[in-house]
Amino acid sequence: MDDLLELLRAGLPADALITDPDITASYSHDMASFCEAGAPAVVALPRTAEQVQHVMRTATALRVPVVPQGARTGLSGAANATDGCIVLSLVKMDRILEISPADRIAVVEPGVINAALSRAVGEHGLFYPPDPSSWEMCTIGGNIGTASGGLCCVKYGVTAEYVLGLDVVLADGRLLTTGRRTAKGVAGYDLTRLFVGSEGSLGIVVKAVLALKPQPPRQLVLAAEFPGAAAACDAVCRIMESGHTPSLLELMDRTTVQAVNRMAHMGLPETTEALLLAAFDTPDPSADLAAVGDLCTAAGATAVVPAEDTAESEMLLQARRMSLTALETVKPATMIDDVCVPRSRLGAMLEGTAEIAEKYGLTIGVCAHAGDGNTHPVVCFDPADADESRRARESFDAIMALGLGLGGTITGEHGVGVLKKEWLARELGDVSVELHRGIKQAFDPLGLLNPGKVF
Repeated sequence: MDDLLELLRAGLPADALITDPDITASYSHDMASFCEAGAPAVVALPRTAEQVQHVMRTATALRVPVVPQGARTGLSGAANATDGCIVLSLVKMDRILEISPADRIAVVEPGVINAALSRAVGEHGLFYPPDPSSWEMCTIGGNIGTASGGLCCVKYGVTAEYVLGLDVVLADGRLLTTGRRTAKGVAGYDLTRLFVGSEGSLGIVVKAVLALKPQPPRQLVLAAEFPGAAAACDAVCRIMESGHTPSLLELMDRTTVQAVNRMAHMGLPETTEALLLAAFDTPDPSADLAAVGDLCTAAGATAVVPAEDTAESEMLLQARRMSLTALETVKPATMIDDVCVPRSRLGAMLEGTAEIAEKYGLTIGVCAHAGDGNTHPVVCFDPADADESRRARESFDAIMALGLGLGGTITGEHGVGVLKKEWLARELGDVSVELHRGIKQAFDPLGLLNPGKVF
Protein backbone atom coordinates (compact mmCIF):
# COMPACT_ATOMS: atom_id res chain seq x y z
CA MET A 1 0.00 0.00 0.00
CA ASP A 2 2.77 2.45 0.90
CA ASP A 3 4.66 1.70 -2.36
CA LEU A 4 1.45 2.17 -4.35
CA LEU A 5 0.67 5.55 -2.82
CA GLU A 6 4.27 6.74 -3.10
CA LEU A 7 4.42 5.93 -6.81
CA LEU A 8 0.99 7.40 -7.53
CA ARG A 9 1.85 10.64 -5.71
CA ALA A 10 4.96 11.01 -7.85
CA GLY A 11 2.82 11.77 -10.90
CA LEU A 12 -0.49 13.06 -9.50
CA PRO A 13 -1.43 16.21 -7.60
CA ALA A 14 -2.34 15.73 -3.95
CA ASP A 15 -6.03 16.38 -4.51
CA ALA A 16 -6.22 13.65 -7.16
CA LEU A 17 -5.91 10.83 -4.63
CA ILE A 18 -8.43 9.73 -1.99
CA THR A 19 -7.40 7.23 0.69
CA ASP A 20 -9.95 7.87 3.44
CA PRO A 21 -11.81 4.53 3.63
CA ASP A 22 -15.12 6.24 4.47
CA ILE A 23 -14.87 8.16 1.18
CA THR A 24 -13.37 5.41 -0.97
CA ALA A 25 -16.27 3.18 0.09
CA SER A 26 -18.64 5.53 -1.71
CA TYR A 27 -16.79 4.74 -4.95
CA SER A 28 -17.04 0.98 -4.52
CA HIS A 29 -20.16 0.24 -6.58
CA ASP A 30 -22.60 1.40 -9.20
CA MET A 31 -26.42 1.18 -9.02
CA ALA A 32 -26.84 -2.56 -9.66
CA SER A 33 -28.31 -4.98 -7.13
CA PHE A 34 -26.86 -8.41 -6.30
CA CYS A 35 -23.35 -7.45 -7.43
CA GLU A 36 -20.45 -7.90 -5.04
CA ALA A 37 -18.12 -4.96 -4.51
CA GLY A 38 -14.72 -4.87 -2.84
CA ALA A 39 -12.80 -2.21 -0.92
CA PRO A 40 -10.51 -0.09 -3.12
CA ALA A 41 -7.03 0.76 -1.87
CA VAL A 42 -7.23 4.24 -3.34
CA VAL A 43 -9.38 6.38 -5.62
CA ALA A 44 -7.55 8.33 -8.32
CA LEU A 45 -9.21 11.33 -9.99
CA PRO A 46 -6.92 12.38 -12.84
CA ARG A 47 -7.51 15.50 -14.91
CA THR A 48 -5.27 14.71 -17.91
CA ALA A 49 -4.45 11.79 -20.16
CA GLU A 50 -0.87 11.93 -18.91
CA GLN A 51 -2.07 11.41 -15.36
CA VAL A 52 -4.11 8.41 -16.48
CA GLN A 53 -0.99 7.02 -18.13
CA HIS A 54 0.90 7.44 -14.88
CA VAL A 55 -1.80 5.53 -12.98
CA MET A 56 -1.67 2.65 -15.46
CA ARG A 57 2.14 2.51 -15.49
CA THR A 58 2.09 2.37 -11.70
CA ALA A 59 -0.58 -0.33 -11.69
CA THR A 60 1.41 -2.41 -14.18
CA ALA A 61 4.65 -2.02 -12.23
CA LEU A 62 3.02 -3.19 -8.99
CA ARG A 63 0.46 -5.58 -10.58
CA VAL A 64 -2.48 -3.71 -9.00
CA PRO A 65 -5.93 -4.04 -10.62
CA VAL A 66 -7.66 -0.90 -11.91
CA VAL A 67 -11.41 -0.32 -12.04
CA PRO A 68 -12.39 2.60 -14.31
CA GLN A 69 -15.50 4.58 -13.43
CA GLY A 70 -17.70 7.37 -14.68
CA ALA A 71 -20.72 8.63 -12.76
CA ARG A 72 -21.54 5.10 -11.49
CA THR A 73 -25.09 5.22 -12.85
CA GLY A 74 -24.58 1.79 -14.43
CA LEU A 75 -26.92 -1.11 -13.73
CA SER A 76 -24.72 -4.19 -14.15
CA GLY A 77 -21.94 -3.84 -11.57
CA ALA A 78 -19.37 -2.97 -14.26
CA ALA A 79 -17.97 -0.13 -12.12
CA ASN A 80 -17.78 -2.15 -8.89
CA ALA A 81 -14.44 -2.12 -7.10
CA THR A 82 -12.36 -5.18 -6.26
CA ASP A 83 -10.42 -5.51 -3.02
CA GLY A 84 -7.18 -3.56 -3.08
CA CYS A 85 -7.76 -2.01 -6.50
CA ILE A 86 -7.19 1.48 -7.80
CA VAL A 87 -10.54 3.03 -8.62
CA LEU A 88 -9.84 5.28 -11.59
CA SER A 89 -12.61 7.88 -11.68
CA LEU A 90 -12.69 9.95 -14.88
CA VAL A 91 -15.29 12.48 -13.70
CA LYS A 92 -12.75 15.31 -13.40
CA MET A 93 -11.87 14.98 -17.09
CA ASP A 94 -14.99 16.87 -18.07
CA ARG A 95 -14.00 19.30 -20.82
CA ILE A 96 -15.68 19.71 -24.18
CA LEU A 97 -12.54 20.29 -26.23
CA GLU A 98 -14.07 21.16 -29.58
CA ILE A 99 -17.38 21.53 -31.40
CA SER A 100 -17.09 21.74 -35.19
CA PRO A 101 -20.32 22.60 -37.06
CA ALA A 102 -18.58 22.15 -40.42
CA ASP A 103 -17.33 18.65 -39.61
CA ARG A 104 -20.34 17.90 -37.41
CA ILE A 105 -18.20 16.51 -34.62
CA ALA A 106 -17.52 17.14 -30.96
CA VAL A 107 -14.29 16.21 -29.22
CA VAL A 108 -14.79 15.53 -25.52
CA GLU A 109 -13.17 14.09 -22.44
CA PRO A 110 -14.83 11.06 -20.80
CA GLY A 111 -16.25 12.89 -17.78
CA VAL A 112 -18.53 15.17 -19.81
CA ILE A 113 -22.17 14.74 -18.76
CA ASN A 114 -24.42 13.57 -21.58
CA ALA A 115 -26.98 16.35 -21.11
CA ALA A 116 -24.23 19.00 -20.89
CA LEU A 117 -22.91 17.90 -24.27
CA SER A 118 -26.41 17.93 -25.76
CA ARG A 119 -26.99 21.50 -24.58
CA ALA A 120 -23.59 22.68 -25.76
CA VAL A 121 -23.93 21.33 -29.29
CA GLY A 122 -27.52 22.60 -29.41
CA GLU A 123 -26.16 26.14 -29.23
CA HIS A 124 -24.53 25.44 -32.60
CA GLY A 125 -27.70 24.03 -34.15
CA LEU A 126 -26.41 20.47 -33.70
CA PHE A 127 -27.71 17.35 -32.00
CA TYR A 128 -26.08 14.45 -30.13
CA PRO A 129 -28.81 11.80 -30.24
CA PRO A 130 -27.89 9.10 -27.66
CA ASP A 131 -29.92 10.04 -24.56
CA PRO A 132 -30.02 7.48 -21.74
CA SER A 133 -32.70 8.08 -19.12
CA SER A 134 -29.89 9.09 -16.74
CA TRP A 135 -28.60 11.70 -19.21
CA GLU A 136 -28.51 14.45 -16.58
CA MET A 137 -26.00 12.37 -14.56
CA CYS A 138 -24.26 9.82 -16.78
CA THR A 139 -20.96 10.56 -18.53
CA ILE A 140 -19.94 10.11 -22.14
CA GLY A 141 -17.13 7.79 -21.03
CA GLY A 142 -19.63 5.60 -19.22
CA ASN A 143 -21.95 5.71 -22.22
CA ILE A 144 -19.09 4.51 -24.42
CA GLY A 145 -18.08 1.82 -21.93
CA THR A 146 -21.53 0.23 -21.87
CA ALA A 147 -22.58 1.15 -25.44
CA SER A 148 -25.64 2.84 -23.98
CA GLY A 149 -28.79 3.75 -25.86
CA GLY A 150 -31.75 5.89 -24.95
CA LEU A 151 -35.18 7.07 -25.94
CA CYS A 152 -34.26 8.33 -29.43
CA CYS A 153 -32.51 5.18 -30.63
CA VAL A 154 -35.43 3.92 -32.71
CA LYS A 155 -34.63 6.65 -35.24
CA TYR A 156 -31.11 7.77 -34.49
CA GLY A 157 -29.29 4.71 -33.19
CA VAL A 158 -27.10 4.00 -30.16
CA THR A 159 -23.80 5.36 -28.83
CA ALA A 160 -21.65 3.05 -30.97
CA GLU A 161 -22.94 4.73 -34.13
CA TYR A 162 -21.66 8.14 -33.00
CA VAL A 163 -18.14 7.29 -31.81
CA LEU A 164 -15.76 8.11 -34.67
CA GLY A 165 -12.48 7.94 -32.81
CA LEU A 166 -10.93 7.49 -29.39
CA ASP A 167 -7.78 8.16 -27.42
CA VAL A 168 -7.28 5.20 -25.11
CA VAL A 169 -4.71 4.56 -22.41
CA LEU A 170 -3.76 0.89 -22.53
CA ALA A 171 -3.04 -1.31 -19.54
CA ASP A 172 0.71 -0.67 -19.75
CA GLY A 173 0.27 3.09 -19.99
CA ARG A 174 0.73 3.52 -23.74
CA LEU A 175 -1.61 5.94 -25.52
CA LEU A 176 -3.53 4.52 -28.49
CA THR A 177 -5.46 6.63 -30.99
CA THR A 178 -8.19 4.88 -32.97
CA GLY A 179 -10.59 5.96 -35.69
CA ARG A 180 -10.75 9.35 -37.32
CA ARG A 181 -12.40 12.77 -37.54
CA THR A 182 -13.60 12.26 -41.10
CA ALA A 183 -17.08 11.23 -42.22
CA LYS A 184 -15.59 8.14 -43.87
CA GLY A 185 -12.74 5.90 -42.79
CA VAL A 186 -12.11 2.16 -43.18
CA ALA A 187 -8.34 1.86 -42.73
CA GLY A 188 -7.41 -1.13 -40.59
CA TYR A 189 -9.50 -3.08 -38.13
CA ASP A 190 -12.26 -1.12 -36.41
CA LEU A 191 -10.60 -0.82 -33.01
CA THR A 192 -12.92 2.06 -32.09
CA ARG A 193 -15.97 -0.20 -32.13
CA LEU A 194 -14.01 -2.79 -30.16
CA PHE A 195 -13.63 -0.38 -27.24
CA VAL A 196 -17.26 0.73 -27.35
CA GLY A 197 -19.11 -1.59 -24.98
CA SER A 198 -15.93 -3.13 -23.54
CA GLU A 199 -16.76 -1.80 -20.05
CA GLY A 200 -13.23 -0.65 -19.30
CA SER A 201 -11.79 -4.14 -19.75
CA LEU A 202 -9.52 -3.27 -22.71
CA GLY A 203 -8.37 0.28 -22.02
CA ILE A 204 -9.22 3.67 -20.52
CA VAL A 205 -10.95 6.14 -22.84
CA VAL A 206 -9.48 9.62 -22.30
CA LYS A 207 -10.86 11.40 -25.37
CA ALA A 208 -13.63 10.77 -27.88
CA VAL A 209 -14.51 12.15 -31.29
CA LEU A 210 -18.29 12.06 -31.60
CA ALA A 211 -20.47 12.48 -34.66
CA LEU A 212 -23.27 15.04 -34.52
CA LYS A 213 -26.42 15.63 -36.52
CA PRO A 214 -28.29 18.82 -37.41
CA GLN A 215 -30.77 19.82 -34.71
CA PRO A 216 -34.17 18.44 -35.78
CA PRO A 217 -37.46 20.31 -35.25
CA ARG A 218 -39.00 20.04 -31.79
CA GLN A 219 -40.84 16.76 -31.55
CA LEU A 220 -44.51 16.26 -30.76
CA VAL A 221 -45.68 13.27 -28.75
CA LEU A 222 -48.79 11.12 -28.87
CA ALA A 223 -50.01 9.01 -25.95
CA ALA A 224 -52.12 5.92 -26.64
CA GLU A 225 -53.84 3.81 -23.97
CA PHE A 226 -54.27 0.07 -24.49
CA PRO A 227 -56.24 -2.62 -22.63
CA GLY A 228 -53.22 -4.90 -22.60
CA ALA A 229 -49.56 -5.25 -23.54
CA ALA A 230 -50.32 -7.45 -26.54
CA ALA A 231 -52.42 -4.73 -28.18
CA ALA A 232 -49.76 -2.09 -27.52
CA CYS A 233 -47.07 -4.31 -29.02
CA ASP A 234 -49.30 -4.98 -32.01
CA ALA A 235 -49.49 -1.22 -32.52
CA VAL A 236 -45.69 -1.00 -32.41
CA CYS A 237 -45.42 -3.61 -35.18
CA ARG A 238 -48.06 -1.84 -37.27
CA ILE A 239 -46.23 1.47 -36.96
CA MET A 240 -42.91 0.02 -38.04
CA GLU A 241 -44.41 -2.13 -40.81
CA SER A 242 -46.10 0.95 -42.26
CA GLY A 243 -42.74 2.63 -42.85
CA HIS A 244 -43.04 5.34 -40.22
CA THR A 245 -39.86 6.58 -38.56
CA PRO A 246 -40.79 7.90 -35.13
CA SER A 247 -38.13 9.73 -33.16
CA LEU A 248 -39.36 7.87 -30.10
CA LEU A 249 -41.60 4.87 -29.45
CA GLU A 250 -41.80 4.03 -25.76
CA LEU A 251 -44.01 1.79 -23.64
CA MET A 252 -44.96 1.88 -19.97
CA ASP A 253 -47.07 -0.81 -18.32
CA ARG A 254 -49.72 -0.15 -15.68
CA THR A 255 -47.35 -0.73 -12.75
CA THR A 256 -44.93 1.84 -14.16
CA VAL A 257 -47.63 4.42 -14.91
CA GLN A 258 -49.00 4.15 -11.38
CA ALA A 259 -45.53 4.46 -9.86
CA VAL A 260 -44.82 7.62 -11.87
CA ASN A 261 -48.15 9.12 -10.81
CA ARG A 262 -47.49 8.37 -7.14
CA MET A 263 -44.06 9.94 -7.25
CA ALA A 264 -44.65 12.96 -9.48
CA HIS A 265 -48.43 13.42 -9.70
CA MET A 266 -48.23 13.45 -13.49
CA GLY A 267 -51.90 12.69 -14.03
CA LEU A 268 -51.20 9.79 -16.38
CA PRO A 269 -54.17 7.46 -17.01
CA GLU A 270 -53.98 4.85 -14.23
CA THR A 271 -56.68 2.66 -15.74
CA THR A 272 -54.54 1.80 -18.75
CA GLU A 273 -52.78 -1.55 -18.91
CA ALA A 274 -50.17 -0.20 -21.33
CA LEU A 275 -49.32 3.35 -22.35
CA LEU A 276 -47.53 3.86 -25.67
CA LEU A 277 -45.72 7.12 -26.42
CA ALA A 278 -44.89 7.92 -30.04
CA ALA A 279 -43.06 11.04 -31.18
CA PHE A 280 -42.06 12.64 -34.46
CA ASP A 281 -39.57 15.42 -35.14
CA THR A 282 -40.49 15.76 -38.81
CA PRO A 283 -41.45 19.07 -40.49
CA ASP A 284 -45.13 18.13 -40.08
CA PRO A 285 -45.33 15.99 -36.92
CA SER A 286 -49.09 16.47 -36.56
CA ALA A 287 -49.75 14.55 -39.77
CA ASP A 288 -47.43 11.74 -38.72
CA LEU A 289 -49.07 11.53 -35.30
CA ALA A 290 -52.52 11.38 -36.88
CA ALA A 291 -51.46 8.45 -39.06
CA VAL A 292 -49.91 6.65 -36.09
CA GLY A 293 -53.01 7.38 -34.02
CA ASP A 294 -55.12 5.58 -36.60
CA LEU A 295 -52.79 2.57 -36.43
CA CYS A 296 -53.05 2.54 -32.63
CA THR A 297 -56.84 2.64 -32.82
CA ALA A 298 -56.82 -0.23 -35.30
CA ALA A 299 -54.65 -2.22 -32.86
CA GLY A 300 -57.18 -1.72 -30.08
CA ALA A 301 -56.21 1.51 -28.35
CA THR A 302 -58.95 2.76 -26.03
CA ALA A 303 -57.74 6.36 -26.19
CA VAL A 304 -55.33 8.26 -28.43
CA VAL A 305 -54.26 11.73 -27.28
CA PRO A 306 -51.77 13.79 -29.27
CA ALA A 307 -49.91 16.48 -27.33
CA GLU A 308 -51.06 19.99 -28.16
CA ASP A 309 -47.62 21.56 -27.99
CA THR A 310 -43.96 20.95 -27.13
CA ALA A 311 -44.52 21.68 -23.45
CA GLU A 312 -47.10 18.91 -23.15
CA SER A 313 -44.81 16.66 -25.17
CA GLU A 314 -41.93 17.32 -22.80
CA MET A 315 -44.15 16.46 -19.82
CA LEU A 316 -44.90 13.05 -21.34
CA LEU A 317 -41.21 12.44 -22.08
CA GLN A 318 -40.31 13.42 -18.54
CA ALA A 319 -42.79 10.85 -17.25
CA ARG A 320 -41.05 8.16 -19.28
CA ARG A 321 -37.59 9.30 -18.19
CA MET A 322 -38.51 8.98 -14.53
CA SER A 323 -39.96 5.47 -14.89
CA LEU A 324 -37.00 3.66 -13.33
CA THR A 325 -36.74 6.15 -10.48
CA ALA A 326 -40.48 5.83 -9.80
CA LEU A 327 -40.33 2.03 -9.70
CA GLU A 328 -37.57 2.30 -7.09
CA THR A 329 -40.23 3.72 -4.72
CA VAL A 330 -42.37 0.57 -4.94
CA LYS A 331 -39.97 -1.48 -2.79
CA PRO A 332 -36.65 -0.74 -1.07
CA ALA A 333 -34.64 -2.26 -3.95
CA THR A 334 -34.91 -3.10 -7.64
CA MET A 335 -33.23 -5.32 -10.20
CA ILE A 336 -33.44 -3.82 -13.67
CA ASP A 337 -33.37 -6.19 -16.61
CA ASP A 338 -32.28 -5.08 -20.06
CA VAL A 339 -33.50 -7.70 -22.51
CA CYS A 340 -33.86 -6.84 -26.17
CA VAL A 341 -35.98 -9.00 -28.48
CA PRO A 342 -37.09 -8.73 -32.12
CA ARG A 343 -40.00 -6.29 -32.35
CA SER A 344 -42.24 -9.10 -33.58
CA ARG A 345 -41.67 -10.92 -30.26
CA LEU A 346 -42.19 -7.89 -28.03
CA GLY A 347 -45.72 -8.90 -27.04
CA ALA A 348 -44.56 -12.38 -26.06
CA MET A 349 -41.77 -10.83 -23.99
CA LEU A 350 -44.16 -8.66 -21.99
CA GLU A 351 -46.74 -11.40 -21.54
CA GLY A 352 -44.02 -13.80 -20.41
CA THR A 353 -42.70 -11.26 -17.93
CA ALA A 354 -46.19 -10.86 -16.43
CA GLU A 355 -46.38 -14.64 -16.01
CA ILE A 356 -42.99 -14.64 -14.27
CA ALA A 357 -44.17 -11.90 -11.91
CA GLU A 358 -47.22 -13.97 -11.00
CA LYS A 359 -45.18 -17.18 -10.59
CA TYR A 360 -42.73 -15.56 -8.17
CA GLY A 361 -45.27 -13.37 -6.39
CA LEU A 362 -43.43 -10.14 -7.19
CA THR A 363 -44.15 -6.70 -8.56
CA ILE A 364 -42.38 -6.34 -11.89
CA GLY A 365 -42.94 -3.10 -13.79
CA VAL A 366 -41.96 -2.85 -17.44
CA CYS A 367 -40.87 0.19 -19.39
CA ALA A 368 -39.44 -0.29 -22.85
CA HIS A 369 -37.84 1.30 -25.85
CA ALA A 370 -40.59 -0.43 -27.77
CA GLY A 371 -39.42 0.68 -31.19
CA ASP A 372 -36.17 -1.23 -30.59
CA GLY A 373 -37.72 -4.21 -28.81
CA ASN A 374 -35.57 -3.23 -25.81
CA THR A 375 -37.45 -4.00 -22.59
CA HIS A 376 -36.57 -3.00 -19.04
CA PRO A 377 -38.48 -5.28 -16.65
CA VAL A 378 -37.88 -3.88 -13.16
CA VAL A 379 -38.11 -6.42 -10.34
CA CYS A 380 -39.16 -4.68 -7.10
CA PHE A 381 -38.23 -6.39 -3.82
CA ASP A 382 -37.21 -5.96 -0.20
CA PRO A 383 -33.56 -6.97 0.36
CA ALA A 384 -34.28 -7.44 4.08
CA ASP A 385 -36.63 -10.28 3.18
CA ALA A 386 -34.41 -13.27 2.34
CA ASP A 387 -37.14 -15.22 0.59
CA GLU A 388 -38.26 -12.23 -1.48
CA SER A 389 -34.64 -11.53 -2.42
CA ARG A 390 -34.24 -15.13 -3.57
CA ARG A 391 -37.39 -14.91 -5.66
CA ALA A 392 -36.22 -11.60 -7.15
CA ARG A 393 -32.94 -13.13 -8.28
CA GLU A 394 -34.68 -16.18 -9.70
CA SER A 395 -37.22 -14.05 -11.54
CA PHE A 396 -34.40 -11.96 -13.03
CA ASP A 397 -32.81 -15.11 -14.43
CA ALA A 398 -36.18 -16.31 -15.70
CA ILE A 399 -36.62 -13.05 -17.60
CA MET A 400 -33.16 -13.40 -19.13
CA ALA A 401 -33.95 -16.95 -20.23
CA LEU A 402 -37.26 -15.78 -21.68
CA GLY A 403 -35.51 -13.12 -23.75
CA LEU A 404 -32.94 -15.54 -25.15
CA GLY A 405 -35.68 -18.04 -25.92
CA LEU A 406 -37.46 -15.39 -28.00
CA GLY A 407 -34.36 -14.82 -30.11
CA GLY A 408 -33.20 -11.81 -28.12
CA THR A 409 -30.08 -10.65 -26.30
CA ILE A 410 -29.29 -10.28 -22.59
CA THR A 411 -28.50 -6.58 -22.88
CA GLY A 412 -29.41 -3.84 -25.30
CA GLU A 413 -27.64 -0.96 -23.53
CA HIS A 414 -26.78 -1.63 -19.87
CA GLY A 415 -23.81 -3.92 -20.43
CA VAL A 416 -22.72 -7.17 -18.78
CA GLY A 417 -20.57 -6.21 -15.80
CA VAL A 418 -20.87 -8.69 -12.95
CA LEU A 419 -24.60 -9.24 -13.14
CA LYS A 420 -24.79 -10.99 -16.50
CA LYS A 421 -21.46 -12.81 -16.89
CA GLU A 422 -23.07 -16.24 -16.81
CA TRP A 423 -25.73 -15.19 -19.30
CA LEU A 424 -23.20 -13.66 -21.70
CA ALA A 425 -21.47 -17.03 -22.00
CA ARG A 426 -24.81 -18.69 -22.75
CA GLU A 427 -25.65 -16.16 -25.44
CA LEU A 428 -22.26 -16.11 -27.17
CA GLY A 429 -21.33 -19.80 -27.11
CA ASP A 430 -17.95 -21.44 -26.54
CA VAL A 431 -16.22 -20.36 -29.76
CA SER A 432 -17.14 -16.69 -29.33
CA VAL A 433 -16.18 -16.68 -25.65
CA GLU A 434 -12.76 -18.11 -26.54
CA LEU A 435 -12.17 -15.35 -29.10
CA HIS A 436 -13.35 -12.67 -26.67
CA ARG A 437 -10.88 -13.90 -24.06
CA GLY A 438 -8.12 -13.87 -26.65
CA ILE A 439 -8.84 -10.22 -27.42
CA LYS A 440 -8.78 -9.40 -23.70
CA GLN A 441 -5.42 -11.14 -23.38
CA ALA A 442 -3.97 -9.15 -26.28
CA PHE A 443 -4.93 -5.79 -24.77
CA ASP A 444 -4.49 -6.63 -21.08
CA PRO A 445 -2.09 -9.57 -20.68
CA LEU A 446 -1.77 -9.11 -16.91
CA GLY A 447 -5.54 -8.96 -16.39
CA LEU A 448 -5.40 -5.65 -14.52
CA LEU A 449 -8.25 -3.78 -16.21
CA ASN A 450 -11.63 -4.23 -14.52
CA PRO A 451 -10.97 -7.83 -13.48
CA GLY A 452 -13.93 -10.12 -12.90
CA LYS A 453 -16.19 -8.18 -15.26
CA VAL A 454 -17.77 -9.38 -18.52
CA PHE A 455 -15.87 -12.73 -18.46
